[in-house]
Amino acid sequence: MDVNGTVAEGFEPVREAFVRNFEVLGDRGAAVAVYRDGRLVVDLWAGTKDVDGTADSAPWERGTAQIVRSATKGVAAAALLLLHQRGLLDLDAPVGEYWPEFKAVGKERVLVRHVLSHRAGLPVLDRPLTPGEALDPLRGAEAVARQALVWEPGTDHGYHALTYGWLLGELVRRVTGRGVGEWIAEEIAGPVGADLWVGLPAAEAGRVGRAGRVEAPGNAGGLRSRPKRSVAEAYDDPASLTRRAFAAITPFPDQNDPAYRAASLPATNGIATAEGLARFYASLVGEVGGGPRLFTPGTLAAARAEESAGPDRVLVINTRFGLGYMLHGSASPFLDAGSFGHPGRGGSLGFADPESGIAFGYVTNGFSKTVTADARAQALVRGVRAAL
Repeated sequence: MDVNGTVAEGFEPVREAFVRNFEVLGDRGAAVAVYRDGRLVVDLWAGTKDVDGTADSAPWERGTAQIVRSATKGVAAAALLLLHQRGLLDLDAPVGEYWPEFKAVGKERVLVRHVLSHRAGLPVLDRPLTPGEALDPLRGAEAVARQALVWEPGTDHGYHALTYGWLLGELVRRVTGRGVGEWIAEEIAGPVGADLWVGLPAAEAGRVGRAGRVEAPGNAGGLRSRPKRSVAEAYDDPASLTRRAFAAITPFPDQNDPAYRAASLPATNGIATAEGLARFYASLVGEVGGGPRLFTPGTLAAARAEESAGPDRVLVINTRFGLGYMLHGSASPFLDAGSFGHPGRGGSLGFADPESGIAFGYVTNGFSKTVTADARAQALVRGVRAAL
């Protein structure tokens, strides 16, 4: 395997893990980037741009980007937290204060804080959206506004796999008058120089590889290769909250469709380079290349303060969330106790660990069956840990 890029002295274990991901864990095309204290110390890429990996496939290059699925949620969460930081949004205000139509069918008590911490009680849609409807952000917001609660807001938590995006996106639109993808481009990605998008511009479409499912042999990553029976049953049961949450768009769109990639779905369709994802997280906790630090110490503390913990009513495992971010734990191990970030279903991962100064980004065109803790990403995290 030809691996391109560089690693700083001492970070060789990350390169070793990256090579092994291709040799043992089924990676076809991928990249990993790590910042430490604002300095890029790992910048590696390998394989083919398209998951198919045929002989005539273009090679993965430094600027190759990929859809990162739910790792998008960590980027989108920063939009609401920055609006709060600027005094434009109260985290403890009812969502209906900014979005009056949302108060329908008993949702007056849903707070902005509940949206970010997956405590809003709205993980499903009784009538799922079609793929065509899902590409219109207004249709998603209208559907969520009509939806009744599954549980009393603030009393429990469950992963809002798809509805999170419409909840968050409409709040950004109501407060700023701009779509969430536009806001992220102008207020986050642009200022910090990160190659990431929620709503891929046509001019960048050629950089994005074709994604698809891959199978890795065995349990080489050291994590459980088969889910617990209760988890498997939840995904198999059409009536479960698990299946219904992930089926809020039915059937799910083709993630290689240019129309899907160009839409703005801040729960699922962000596109990034590994370096762009790592740079974003590095910019949350410090300055990178003269760019701005995005989060004040107070906002950073709020982002990673535990809001939800314990049995997740949707994922059927124990999860931990701060405000918009997963926190280090058994469901999604990051670097250490203070780490915060978000995985993407099937592989991608972005996080920051303020105590060590580490910011991490991994993107791949090969999606595995994992939801929160992919073996390839975890192998790379262990490589980072070994380097410190």
